[in-house]
Amino acid sequence: IDIYYTYSGAVFKLSHSCKEVLNTVMKVHTALVINSGMSEFKKAGFALFLLGFASFSLIYCVQPLLPEFTSSFHIAPSASALALSMTTGFLAFSIMLSSAFSQVLGRKGLMFCSMFLAGLLNIICAISPNWQMLIFSRSIEGFVLGGVPAVAMAWIVEEINPKDLSRTMGLYIAGTAFGGMMGRVGMGLLTEIFSWRVSMAVLGLICLFCALGFIKLLPDSRNFTQRKAMSLSFHLSAWLGHLKNIQLVRIYSIGFLMTSVFVTLFNYVTFRFSSAPYNLSQTQISLIFLSYSFGIVSSSIAGNLADRIGRKPILYFGFILMLVGVGFTLSESLFYIILGIAIVTTGFFIAHSIASSNVGELAQENKGHAASLYLLFYYLGSSIVGSMSGLIWQKQGWDGIVILN
Repeated sequence: IDIYYTYSGAVFKLSHSCKEVLNTVMKVHTALVINSGMSEFKKAGFALFLLGFASFSLIYCVQPLLPEFTSSFHIAPSASALALSMTTGFLAFSIMLSSAFSQVLGRKGLMFCSMFLAGLLNIICAISPNWQMLIFSRSIEGFVLGGVPAVAMAWIVEEINPKDLSRTMGLYIAGTAFGGMMGRVGMGLLTEIFSWRVSMAVLGLICLFCALGFIKLLPDSRNFTQRKAMSLSFHLSAWLGHLKNIQLVRIYSIGFLMTSVFVTLFNYVTFRFSSAPYNLSQTQISLIFLSYSFGIVSSSIAGNLADRIGRKPILYFGFILMLVGVGFTLSESLFYIILGIAIVTTGFFIAHSIASSNVGELAQENKGHAASLYLLFYYLGSSIVGSMSGLIWQKQGWDGIVILN
């Protein structure tokens, strides 16, 4: 390869082999990305853990409170599920917009604003005087939280060394699992001691502090190219290009199916346990969500195993675990039901961590748009199936929920 440069009006020529040029390019790329041996890697990991914790605790904190809503506002179980379904529904479409806006506003700032505003809205939910106000606040909360998931996945893909990608994505998803668990468990415990209003207000305050910790710890983007203005044609072209990729569409379908099973199971197991023959208290029901601890461990382990033996076998293993776990919940034994929930949770987070990391691998360009499409399908499954399954629960009971899954 001949390289020409000018100095004081004279032209000089340097000849390099392709290997030398490629080595130089790789050195420059390695210097720009964050590697596991760098101090920024640990800061980024903790920041992403806080991000996952705050966003998912806010999204799913209402799940153990659905029976409380039915009694407080005198509504049907299918209506109470709207407290979660409306949030995830608005979240699904907001993710599409946030991936576009982050191209203009930047990744880090958008994620921080989303976390902070969502924490404030959770406090507003706590003081809502009626069901309509609570649903409206939860819908807006879902909309602003759209600035977290897709942008976080895009930041990881852009800034982290590819060899550490599965590990970092697993850590972020471990944070989402921890947030989902503690949001639900904390809600149940605080609700029994105080009220559901106090519990939602406390969670909102915690997440405000998480947002401040996140903005302090997360390294600034090094590989992000900011655009000067929004271009609708550019974003439509990017999304359409990813939808033409059959491999990506398969991953999107997997996301839809996974979350449909997972959210439906947890939505209505609370109603099953609060009624006869179990008649569990709010605290006892909330402790069931400690099964998320299996998700925290399994998502991190799945990333490491995928780097060693491949992603496809681990993905299949996650699906098999989910199927086995759903079968266990057909039992009338409380022990086997809880065991089944734990198995489903383990399988879900294994499959989710692998599927989400596959998106960044398969998307050759516009990775933020690819991530937003994955999460659109992911949350549509939660919103559509999670809400509609309420009618099945009311007519067919738990057997109907298992058949649907």
